[in-house]
Amino acid sequence: MPAIVPPSPRKNFVKRLKITATAFDSGLVGISRLPESVSRARPRARQDELISDSLKRDATPLTSDERRVLAVVGGSFLVIATATAIYMPWHRALSWSEVFLVVAVLAVASRTRFVTEAGHTAPIVLVTVPALFMLPPPIVPLVTGVGLALGRVPDVLTRRSTPARPLLGFASAGFMIGPAIILSLAGAPAPTATAVWILVAALASQLLLDMAISSVREALVLGMTARQQLTEGLWVYKIDIALAPVGLLIAIAATDVPWSLLLLVPLLLLMHYFSDERRRRLEQMTELNAAYRGTAMVLGDVVESDDAYTGEHSRGVVQLALEVAQELRLDEQTCRRVDFGAMLHDVGKVAIPKEIINKPGPLDPDEWDIVKTHTTEGQRMLDQVGGLMRNIGLIVRAHHERWDGTGYPDGLRGDEIPIEARIVSACDTWSAMTTTRSYRIAMSREAAMAELQSAAGTQLDPTVVDALIRVIVRNGDHRVAAR
Repeated sequence: MPAIVPPSPRKNFVKRLKITATAFDSGLVGISRLPESVSRARPRARQDELISDSLKRDATPLTSDERRVLAVVGGSFLVIATATAIYMPWHRALSWSEVFLVVAVLAVASRTRFVTEAGHTAPIVLVTVPALFMLPPPIVPLVTGVGLALGRVPDVLTRRSTPARPLLGFASAGFMIGPAIILSLAGAPAPTATAVWILVAALASQLLLDMAISSVREALVLGMTARQQLTEGLWVYKIDIALAPVGLLIAIAATDVPWSLLLLVPLLLLMHYFSDERRRRLEQMTELNAAYRGTAMVLGDVVESDDAYTGEHSRGVVQLALEVAQELRLDEQTCRRVDFGAMLHDVGKVAIPKEIINKPGPLDPDEWDIVKTHTTEGQRMLDQVGGLMRNIGLIVRAHHERWDGTGYPDGLRGDEIPIEARIVSACDTWSAMTTTRSYRIAMSREAAMAELQSAAGTQLDPTVVDALIRVIVRNGDHRVAAR
C-alpha cells in the first residue's frame, strides 16, 4: 500500500504550528522555575486566563465585585484600624519623621510586585516588621495602608492604573492589625527583648488575617474555592515567613538608627528589577500559550472541515479529559499534555481518504487498516512540529492502545501506555458511545456507563474509568450530547 501523505494545505498548518511551538519553547526559559504550586490544580488555559487578567487588572476600572470588596474589606479595615489606634496602648512616643520614613520605604517595597493568578504579592514584610518596633504598634496598620496606597500613585500619574486602585492598596493592609494588637498587649518591647512566642504569634496572626482577607477578595472577585486559594497563597506565605527574620534584623538596626531603614532601598530596587523581568516573561508566556493553543485549535478545525463528527467529538473529549486529569490530581505539565493530546488525538485523520472517514456504514478490513494509521500519521505530523508536540505525538500514537495489550499500533499494556493516552482513550470511548454516528445511534447515559465499567481492566485503565465515572456523575449529564 502506498504511503498516505496529507494534502499540501495540511503541511501549511503543521508549518505554522511548528513556528509557534519553537517560539513557545523558547518562551518557557525562566518560566519553568516558577513555583509549581502556583500552577497546580487548574487547567493550563484557565491558569493563563487568570494570569493574563492579573497582568491587565491595574489598568482597568474597578469591577462591581472589586467595588464591593473595597466597601466591605476597606470599610472594615478603616473602622478596626482606627479603633486599634485609639484604644490600644501605645507604649512608645510617636515620631513623625519615622512615620514618613516608614511610609516612603513601604511605598517603594509595594512597587516590587510579583504577579500571581489572584493578583500580586510584594516583599513588604521587610518594612512592616521594623515598623512594629519603630512606631507605636497600634498605628502601624494605618501607616501600612497609607504606604501601600502611596506605592500605587506613580502608576495612576502615568496612567498605567486607574485612580481607584490605590484605595485597594490601602484596604489590603488589614493583615497588620493582628501583629499590632499582639505587640501592643505585650508592651511594645524592643526586638531583642521580645519573646520568641510573641514574634511567632504576631507572624501567625499576620498570615491568618491575610489569608482571611484574600479569601473574601478572591471568592467575590475571582470565584476561587478555598482549596484553590490555599494552593495559590501557599508559596506567598512561605516567602513572608522566609523574609520575616530578615525584617527582624533590620528592626534591630532601625530601633537605634531609624534611617538605617533606607538600607533596604537598594535591595528593594533589585527585587523590583526581578519582578519586572518575571512580569515580562509571564506576559510572553501567556501570549505564546494562547498562540500555541489557538494554532492547535485551527489545526483541529481542519480536521472538522473533513469530518464534522471528528471535530465536535474532539472538542467534547478535551473538556472531559481535563476534568478527569484534575480528578486524578495530576500535575500541571501532565494536565497540559492531556489538554493538547485530547485536542489533537484524531489529527491523523486528515491523512485518511474522505470516502473512508465519511462512509455511511461499517468499514471492511482493508478500510479499518487504513483508519488505524491515523495514530501513527498523527504522530508523524506532530513530530514534524517538534518541541512539546513530540510529546503530544506519543499520546496521539498511543490513544488506541488497550489496558490488556491488544490495542494498536504497538500492543502496549497497562502502565506502559502513557497516562495521558489512557485518559484520552477513556474519554474518547465515552464520547464515541454517547454520540450518534452515520451507522449507529448514541447509547443512553446509563448504558454507556455500564459499558465503561465492563471495559475497565481490559480495554481501559480501571483507575481512569473510576475517575471518569465520578466526573460524569458530578456533572449530572454528559458533556457530549447525544445526536
